[in-house]
Amino acid sequence: MISASLLEIRDYGGEGYLPLIHYGAWRVAILRYIDELLPQNIGKVQRHDKTDEVFVLLSGRCLLFIAERADQSDRADQADRVDWVGEIHAQDMQPLKLYNIKRGTWHTHTLDQEATVLIIENDDTGPVNSPEIELDAAQRARLIQLTQQTWTLA
Repeated sequence: MISASLLEIRDYGGEGYLPLIHYGAWRVAILRYIDELLPQNIGKVQRHDKTDEVFVLLSGRCLLFIAERADQSDRADQADRVDWVGEIHAQDMQPLKLYNIKRGTWHTHTLDQEATVLIIENDDTGPVNSPEIELDAAQRARLIQLTQQTWTLA
C-alpha cells in the first residue's frame, strides 16, 4: 500500500458541492446533482471577485448559465443597483473540456442526476469575495427556457 504522505485518494458520491483537495492557494472540488440546482429552483447567480473558476464535466450533463453585466442605465427599476444581471446565455458542457468562467462573471448551473463536475478555484473563494444577486421572475423563467431549449435539441 502506498503511504498517504505520497498519494492522497479522495472521492465523493453524495449530493451537491464538496471541496476534496486543498493545496496552497487553490482547491479542487466535486459538484454533483442536487435539487436546488434544478432550473426551476435557481433563484440567484454569483460571481467571484478574486478568481476565475474552472469547470470540467466528468459525467452526465451540466448546463452553465453565464450572464452579462448590464449597465444600470438599461433599467430604471434597477437604478439603485451598482451592478445587475443582463442577458443570460447557456453553455451545454461537453465532457472533459475545460470551461473557465472569468473573474467577475455572473453565473450558475444546472445538472442532471448523473452529473459529476470537477471544479478548480482559489482556496479562499467564499461569501466574502463571491457576491450573489437575486434573479427576477423573468430571469428565472429564462433559465427554465434555456434548459428546455438546449437539452431538447441535444
